[in-house]
Amino acid sequence: MSRIDRAVGLLRSLAIYHAIPLRQRRLKDLYTQFVRAGDLVFDIGAHAGNHVRAFSALGCRVVALEPQPDFAWLLRILFGRRSDVRIIEAGAGRAAGRGTLSISERFPTVTSLADGWRDRRSGEPDFADVRWNRSAEIEITTLDALIDAHGLPAFIKIDVEGSEPDVLAGLSRPVPALAFEFLPRALEQADACIARLGSLDRYVFNWSRGETHVLAARSWLSARDIVAALRTPEARQRSGDVYARIAGPSDRSI
Repeated sequence: MSRIDRAVGLLRSLAIYHAIPLRQRRLKDLYTQFVRAGDLVFDIGAHAGNHVRAFSALGCRVVALEPQPDFAWLLRILFGRRSDVRIIEAGAGRAAGRGTLSISERFPTVTSLADGWRDRRSGEPDFADVRWNRSAEIEITTLDALIDAHGLPAFIKIDVEGSEPDVLAGLSRPVPALAFEFLPRALEQADACIARLGSLDRYVFNWSRGETHVLAARSWLSARDIVAALRTPEARQRSGDVYARIAGPSDRSI
């Protein structure tokens, strides 16, 4: 059954992230607000590679980090021959070392390094069918180490199922822009990420719903305002992503 579950999970991810019409166009339209051709991008938690595909199509150089062996294999199949994509089979955290990855073979999008996050999700209705039925020992690196090895990225995308605060704890210098996933029932983690960014520089924020890849707020928000926005009924309907960029001269009033 494990082999069947792995195949089902892999095919589900391919269908969700590569086969839905217009999703790639929306991703590229969104990312043109943050990157341009030649920019370096980190994709932390690259999974099935739809974000790698979008960044590469925009002419970016991509460092794709993916700890799940099955999906690291898939990324090598999809992008291994591209000179603009570097695939690293590892996770990211607050310190380099090794860690235990809890894998859901049937629902690999919720595979996680964060045991506490996993345990809290197991009692929620949205995760009722999820079983973390396999584990794997993986290498863990940090954003600082990736920057030392590859350079300062223009943008970092982080989607690591509960480890987002740990990933940002491994970053000690500001980057121009980034995005991280949030869950409505785990907003304390989004709060920690926002606070961490505030300790590095003055950032402004926006957010998107689910997989819409469209910024929800008409204007960029302060840290206090994004924390409030994520607690509105609209934002609490489903998971999404928080976007952050270093504030510029036009953001002085925020």
